[in-house]
Amino acid sequence: MGAYARASGVCARGCLDSAGPWTMSRALRPPLPPLCFFLLLLAAAGARAGGYETCPTVQPNMLNVHLLPHTHDDVGWLKTVDQYFYGIKNDIQHAGVQYILDSVISALLADPTRRFIYVEIAFFSRWWHQQTNATQEVVRDLVRQGRLEFANGGWVMNDEAATHYGAIVDQMTLGLRFLEDTFGNDGRPRVAWHIDPFGHSREQASLFAQMGFDGFFFGRLDYQDKWVRMQKLEMEQVWRASTSLKPPTADLFTGVLPNGYNPPRNLCWDVLCVDQPLVEDPRSPEYNAKELVDYFLNVATAQGRYYRTNHTVMTMGSDFQYENANMWFKNLDKLIRLVNAQAKGSSVHVLYSTPACYLWELNKANLTWSVKHDDFFPYADGPHQFWTGYFSSRPALKRYERLSYNFLQVCNQLEALVGLAANVGPYGSGDSAPLNEAMAVLQHHDAVSGTSRQHVANDYARQLAAGWGPCELNISICPLSQTAARFQVIVYNPLGRKVNWMVRLPVSEGVFVVKDPNGRTVPSDVVIFPSSDSQAHPPELLFSASLPALGFSTYSVAQVPRWKPQARAPQPIPRRSWSPALTIENEHIRATFDPDTGLLMEIMNMNQQLLLPVRQTFFWYNASIGDNESDQASGAYIFRPNQQKPLPVSRWAQIHLVKTPLVQEVHQNFSAWCSQVVRLYPGQRHLELEWSVGPIPVGDTWGKEVISRFDTPLETKGRFYTDSNGREILERRRDYRPTWKLNQTEPVAGNYYPVNTRIYITDGNMQLTVLTDRSQGGSSLRDGSLELMVHRRLLKDDGRGVSEPLMENGSGAWVRGRHLVLLDTAQAAAAGHRLLAEQEVLAPQVVLAPGGGAAYNLGAPPRTQFSGLRRDLPPSVHLLTLASWGPEMVLLRLEHQFAVGEDSGRNLSAPVTLNLRDLFSTFTITRLQETTLVANQLREAASRLKWTTNTGPTPHQTPYQLDPANITLEPMEIRTFLASVQWKEVDG
Repeated sequence: MGAYARASGVCARGCLDSAGPWTMSRALRPPLPPLCFFLLLLAAAGARAGGYETCPTVQPNMLNVHLLPHTHDDVGWLKTVDQYFYGIKNDIQHAGVQYILDSVISALLADPTRRFIYVEIAFFSRWWHQQTNATQEVVRDLVRQGRLEFANGGWVMNDEAATHYGAIVDQMTLGLRFLEDTFGNDGRPRVAWHIDPFGHSREQASLFAQMGFDGFFFGRLDYQDKWVRMQKLEMEQVWRASTSLKPPTADLFTGVLPNGYNPPRNLCWDVLCVDQPLVEDPRSPEYNAKELVDYFLNVATAQGRYYRTNHTVMTMGSDFQYENANMWFKNLDKLIRLVNAQAKGSSVHVLYSTPACYLWELNKANLTWSVKHDDFFPYADGPHQFWTGYFSSRPALKRYERLSYNFLQVCNQLEALVGLAANVGPYGSGDSAPLNEAMAVLQHHDAVSGTSRQHVANDYARQLAAGWGPCELNISICPLSQTAARFQVIVYNPLGRKVNWMVRLPVSEGVFVVKDPNGRTVPSDVVIFPSSDSQAHPPELLFSASLPALGFSTYSVAQVPRWKPQARAPQPIPRRSWSPALTIENEHIRATFDPDTGLLMEIMNMNQQLLLPVRQTFFWYNASIGDNESDQASGAYIFRPNQQKPLPVSRWAQIHLVKTPLVQEVHQNFSAWCSQVVRLYPGQRHLELEWSVGPIPVGDTWGKEVISRFDTPLETKGRFYTDSNGREILERRRDYRPTWKLNQTEPVAGNYYPVNTRIYITDGNMQLTVLTDRSQGGSSLRDGSLELMVHRRLLKDDGRGVSEPLMENGSGAWVRGRHLVLLDTAQAAAAGHRLLAEQEVLAPQVVLAPGGGAAYNLGAPPRTQFSGLRRDLPPSVHLLTLASWGPEMVLLRLEHQFAVGEDSGRNLSAPVTLNLRDLFSTFTITRLQETTLVANQLREAASRLKWTTNTGPTPHQTPYQLDPANITLEPMEIRTFLASVQWKEVDG
């Protein structure tokens, strides 16, 4: 909530600072609806008539103050989604979204000049389905008249640091499809609205532009950045959000709101606020109309000085406000009437407005705007207050979310490949919609970010688990491998190209025979872990599976009776200073370990003859609980170590070695709560580091933030590189910001950036890249060094509203994850990290079935191998989306996954052309329509507002043509299609 929450005892993620209206801290949060309907196919939407024709009249020679009545309803934060929607647990936070929407609709009907914007479709869709037909028609009229306007329109207002671009696109598609199906073109948002996320990514802006938004407004940016922008009149500019896509494809007009997303001080008229209502009866001893009007005029005039046009906005609302909308609107009505009735000479005109109408006036001003090329990370709301902790908070939930994205894409693909038959089979009915909704909820900026209360994080995990169940798609998934003598392993590959995948399954001890889809025996191994606890670490069966593109292979496993176990147990390696160096290697990589410390010492790329000393181990930062410089503590949002130098978990590791024909591993044990397996498989071009951390001990009363750090002699000149939401790469420079001179108050936390899938360092010749299996915070705090935060456990709250320390217990306390390490030449590195990141995010899905499980189609022998594609996609093309869109329609997104300049000597950054006519094996495309990224406008009819920039004119876009046999993808381009299809008969 905003500053006005104080009186009711709730000050959310940032009350307005007492210094005045130009600084901002944080505000309050809301619920979710599990909307189960998978709506019908999108009607072809024509070009919009502009969408701005319902905007109010402005005064050309006055300062127009656009009042934006709004509520910010978090889809979970201090309360669960359901608790927020229904208004339950108001002792935690007074918030009930269903009452907000009821009240707003009634208030809008009372006066035709009133306007309101709503954002979170997770809540709105739930409320909508509980309304009568008559109420729904009333709401449709309000939307048609532009008096109820949807901004953003995603299922949630997603986080921008810890979210993967594919999941962002999915959640926006879900929300915008509801609006399209419910309100048609009238309901389509023109403006993106991210008023609360804690920093803003360049890729998010690029995605918004490709979704068709005309502009973007947000509330939070670094306090130093904001001050500079105010002085330079750059609170609004054009964000050029891609270095690969040709302007204006990824250009997005972007505005910083003047007061975060709260009302100006003293002008909050909500039940949650304590400001005085406007009293205009001069006979009343409480009369304050003149004083408040004068104050408003002063605030408006002061605010307007920092913007370039004669228009400015005031966000009249905050977290979960408008439960009694009449309070707000009654006072705003008076304010508007009194200000506009001022005697001649007043230069201020005030009006009810919306973000889209404000944007429309900015566009009509026909100014030339400056251009931004970087992003808005990291975010600090004051000295020593860097919001870089949430990049890593709740790592178990972050991993569960990423796994669920992987699983959802598998479910979506199978539904699309098979059609309606995918949903009914011998094991029951299946449906991807619940998981789609749960995943959309997880993108909320207090969900995957890890910044909710513990019971809310548990509820997010519950929603994911509930979504997995219906998505099982008629296949028995049983824990058979440890109990059955015979079972089948079905491995599905969601990528558009063939992959080889090492399958690892827990088994009982023994010898096993594994056969491929053609009945041929394949090499296999059983490996025993170096642990006395066979239940926690059972033996594992390993075999390599060959998987066709967008398809599956079925392997049969049988335990051989009466054979003496041949499992490979790890051999302990004694620490002796005279021991020779320990190595693991395959045909591509050699990793060398120090025999004295047990630590990784050196990596060699044998193909390129590159040798790099690399020392990797674990450290921890002691979390600050406040000090003489600042009382700011580390917490769910904020990262603030109490000293720059981290402490080692251990200076050496106890190690065990495993070497078999199928795997080579070094097991490192650093402490009772930190261990790692460094692993190489045959043919693998990267080193796999599987780390296990937790429960982090805090009995010493020290909160700990644990990192994995790689130290090399590379001369990196203060530079390192991180991905933006899993797509384009941004250069980072230590203690530097591209657009202002940084006063660095936190040399560690102030240099942390979000790492969604990869981080790398390079000296221009050699490049060390580390890929992650979830979002983490990362940095390079000295040349040649690279670190990633893997876990954090803290004893104090950071004062941003959660009022609960990040002290995970239970399943979130112990975390296992993987870092994939690539060493290559700088020129060739992109091919490695791009393709490996794709395979990490969309990994094969392993399903177990009894040896003689029920056949899917009783009239045909079961298939043991299948591909949904007639030919593999080129390596530069990623199948981003294949999902059912209706009875005879699929949604298809194809993406060029290389950026300009990432050829890697293989021409991978070149445009690539595909023929979609006969690409898929299970259906024929009978009609193809290209749409915007979120499939709510036809591409040929879509248009966006045009903006003039100080970089000169943007090139004219080529005339649009669509030939299904000739689909060309430029670097980093995503093309989205709605395909009418006819399914073929599927056997087995």
